[in-house]
Amino acid sequence: MASNTKATTVKRKNKHEAAGRRRKNRQARRSTVSAVELFAALGEPGKPAPKAAK
Repeated sequence: MASNTKATTVKRKNKHEAAGRRRKNRQARRSTVSAVELFAALGEPGKPAPKAAK
């Protein structure tokens, strides 16, 4: 049977790894903008682009 210390150490390691994985998954969800957001500043298709604001 494993010692209590070993079991606690493994649980701690697993929690840290899971926390890092959850953090990275949250970041990855919004890492790329949608096509609508990417081209929003160019205006509607078929119309001239809006003038740059000064």
